[in-house]
Amino acid sequence: MNIGDVIMYGNHGICKVTGLQDMCMDEIIRPYFVLKPVYHSASTVYVSAISSRRKTEVRRILSADDIFSLVKKISGKDFVWIKDNRKRKELYSQILADGNRYELVKMIKTLRWHKHELKITNKDKKLQIIDEYFLKNAEKTLCEEFAYVLNIKREEVIPFLYEQSF
Repeated sequence: MNIGDVIMYGNHGICKVTGLQDMCMDEIIRPYFVLKPVYHSASTVYVSAISSRRKTEVRRILSADDIFSLVKKISGKDFVWIKDNRKRKELYSQILADGNRYELVKMIKTLRWHKHELKITNKDKKLQIIDEYFLKNAEKTLCEEFAYVLNIKREEVIPFLYEQSF
């Protein structure tokens, strides 16, 4: 990670690395990267420059070519509903933690499809709260990155995906 880089950082989304600053934690002075979330400009995130944990939470952002290539790989029927709530929660938690964009798209498609099916079969039935949580977080992660890279609005990303592949 270098000053000026634009990265994905954990659940903070797209961040620009704006500096390197020494900070005192537990009476020890250590260097920290200063990150500014692109879509939450009032926030500042400090990340240890020497922590091994940082490496697991920092992901490079995709290029526009990467996004178009990913979208081409996605088929219209690329979803399977997992009926077991515990197994579904474990899988979706792992997908969010890993940040694999292909798996995020599959998860969004699956949850949106299931939400639609629930609405058709029973107008009063909704996604479970945990499934809404996973859908919201997956869409936030994907929409921020795709919008930033493709220079479109975040709310245009899901329609873009549907036009391209769903």
